[in-house]
Amino acid sequence: MATMNISLPDPMKAWVEEQAKSGRYANTSDVVRDLIRREQIKAEKIAHWNTLIEEAYASGISEMTFEEIIAEARAEAQDRASRAA
Repeated sequence: MATMNISLPDPMKAWVEEQAKSGRYANTSDVVRDLIRREQIKAEKIAHWNTLIEEAYASGISEMTFEEIIAEARAEAQDRASRAA
């Protein structure tokens, strides 16, 4: 495992140390690794949603009314439920 030295303002350093002392983490490195892991997951989710949004825009505007869209979604959900049962 690689080693990295970082500089933190005193309040951030104190917060990281508090998290480590809380018992949830073994040490301050575990706190930082968890924060990075969470940020990676968050970035992946944002990228996924951005892809879905781009696909939605690219698909164009539907000619269906809101009521027709809801009715179709309900029918599809009922169909999936009946196949799963």
